[in-house]
Amino acid sequence: MASTKRNLKPIDTIWECPDDLWINIISPVIEALDPPAVTGRKRVDLRPALNGIIYHLRSGCQWNHLPQEFGDDSSVHRTMQRWIIKGVFDEIWSVLVGHCEGLDGVAWTWQSADGFMGKARFGGDTPVPTRRIVRKTAQNAA
Repeated sequence: MASTKRNLKPIDTIWECPDDLWINIISPVIEALDPPAVTGRKRVDLRPALNGIIYHLRSGCQWNHLPQEFGDDSSVHRTMQRWIIKGVFDEIWSVLVGHCEGLDGVAWTWQSADGFMGKARFGGDTPVPTRRIVRKTAQNAA
């Protein structure tokens, strides 16, 4: 059985969220899962904050080295942490996968895992001793 290759043009590297993606998918997910509070300070503009998160993840730069166009670095970082806790990124991912699957753009037969293998901190040849925790029971307490 011969395998069939799809003739799909590779997508360029994304450094910013495109307009159609923001309007149709990301903005509604954010509005549903992370609505603004009724009281308190006004939030930062979420579109540049998302672009700042994408820039940080793509470039690997430190938060305090984000270009000024994305807004205050600590506000962008705080926004990312809030979205992680509220599951915004998980929901965006599932919506995007659903749309791509509908377009026959997901190759379910191919999978990849990313990982990091590093050297053991102190050589790793000898096992690190562990402390044994003795539980107090009624007999030991007496």
